Amino acid sequence: MSGLWPRADAEPTPGTVAAIQGPPRRLRSAEVVMRTALMNGPAFSQHPHTIDATGRRISSVYRKFDTRWQLRAGLTASMPQIPASPRKASRKFYWIFGVVLILVIVMTSVVLGHQLRNSSPSAAASWSVPTASPPKVPRSAQRGAPGESGLRGERRGPLGEADGVVPDGVTVFDDEVPAVANLDPALLRALRRAAADAANDRITFYVNSGWRSPAYQNKLLREAVSKYGSKEEAARWVSTAATSLHVKGKAVDIGRSNATEWLSEHGAEYGLCQIYRNETWHYELRPDAIDRGCPPMYADPTQDPRMRK
Repeated sequence: MSGLWPRADAEPTPGTVAAIQGPPRRLRSAEVVMRTALMNGPAFSQHPHTIDATGRRISSVYRKFDTRWQLRAGLTASMPQIPASPRKASRKFYWIFGVVLILVIVMTSVVLGHQLRNSSPSAAASWSVPTASPPKVPRSAQRGAPGESGLRGERRGPLGEADGVVPDGVTVFDDEVPAVANLDPALLRALRRAAADAANDRITFYVNSGWRSPAYQNKLLREAVSKYGSKEEAARWVSTAATSLHVKGKAVDIGRSNATEWLSEHGAEYGLCQIYRNETWHYELRPDAIDRGCPPMYADPTQDPRMRK
């Protein structure tokens, strides 16, 4: 045993060192590069494209020689960054500008569309093409001949208060309603005097019908013919526009039975008389009735000489 090992104070020989260390192993190429870098010391760090792999700023992963790609990244990490190409920067700017422009166009379209939907019809009509006005028809050609029922140019559309249609709840004191306001002034004064006295008995004079336009009167006549089946039978209830006392504003139809009963008893005191037996609601002014009483009633309008004109 002592022959195999040299003494402690003996000088080692090359053969002994080789026997202890064993045969030399082949270094890997990466290991050779790293060891060369370490052996050169500061001289190696003077190159701008290399770094000190033993520095603390480099992860320990980069010190492993068998990690080839990480070693390469560690050796090149300190290389200066190459700035982005100006061409790529300009492309990015144009792309952002295009997106912003599209958003602005879309928002503008939405706002304009909302404003157009909410615009008034008059504003929309201002863009329409003006239509030609109808030719003027002489006033004399619009009316029928004397004795004809109705007007040739009579409008067939819906009628309203302006034609004498009376809403519910109208009294003889409602001046804003044309059916009341267009009554003969003397008739209206007599009605209001009677209504004021009837109010003491808690009775109100409601107006079912007062003044009527010719169009409204003719409409009522057509409806009566349809209801009763003939003009002769309809004439017992509705007169023509040419003969009707409603069109002249000289007749009124009073509503509610308590009001007509009060008038049948006290109406003559105010010159208010029932004219037709079949129409208990129809009243006209007869000033002489205040002193002489109301005249005899006709059976219906067909017996009235005024309706035969």
